[in-house]
Amino acid sequence: MNHSKFLYLIIFLVFSLNGPAVWAADTPVVDTGTTAWMLISTGLVLFMIPGLAMFYGGLVRTKNVLGTMMHSFIAMAVIGVLWAVCGYSLAFGKNILGGWIGWSNDYFFLKGIDDTIHPARVPEYVVAMFQGKFAIITPALIAGAFAERVRFWSYTVFIALWFLLVYCPLCHWAWSDGGFLFRMGARGLIDLAGGTVIHVSAGISALVAALYLGPRQGYPRTAVHPNNLVMTLTGAGLLWVGWFGFNAGSTVSSGLDTARALTMTQLSAASGSLTWVLIE
Repeated sequence: MNHSKFLYLIIFLVFSLNGPAVWAADTPVVDTGTTAWMLISTGLVLFMIPGLAMFYGGLVRTKNVLGTMMHSFIAMAVIGVLWAVCGYSLAFGKNILGGWIGWSNDYFFLKGIDDTIHPARVPEYVVAMFQGKFAIITPALIAGAFAERVRFWSYTVFIALWFLLVYCPLCHWAWSDGGFLFRMGARGLIDLAGGTVIHVSAGISALVAALYLGPRQGYPRTAVHPNNLVMTLTGAGLLWVGWFGFNAGSTVSSGLDTARALTMTQLSAASGSLTWVLIE
């Protein structure tokens, strides 16, 4: 064998052995373990919404049980559609209007993410649906502030507008790569599972709604008695279970950080429950 043939053989062997590794580095590969956990987490967060419906439904008068529970279920329908149509694009698209909101045509109707792999090595579809469950439950949380006190269709219009004008911009600021709150990093906002995007926004909105509506007629002379505390307790249990997907799933991984989030979720819930029992 002459020198040139020997050199060609060496080059061939080098590329044969290292080529797949090189190509693998350029092409994202789906992590099936993380993807499986994120699919489970998505289901767990969705599971919280019927739990919330039961929690609120058990606390109102018998005649308003179905209407109160529908506040949660209609959010699954209305926000579920809006999220796929434009919500994901508004929340996680590229900065527009000076970074106050996002937009990407690929995210409009989710039409351009069919072959997209998220940097966490899960299909973009999974991340979009996981985030969509957060978008659904947030306006449903507000409903507890005005249970029994608003018309169903008025509430439906309210949550649609609130989602577009409040939730999507705030989500973009805090969770999108281009958001100004996200870019603060360790110097500012760190929002793993929606302390700001979900709970602060829903809490403040609920307070504003309650102040706007004013006291109930007859309050405090006329008390409102819960119709079914068993239903409320069952709903609380469903929420407890769902929180594991809510918090641990927000790591968008399946590793040590996931285990830490899951552990703290359990310890926090158990400690809070025990404290309430002792006080009562």
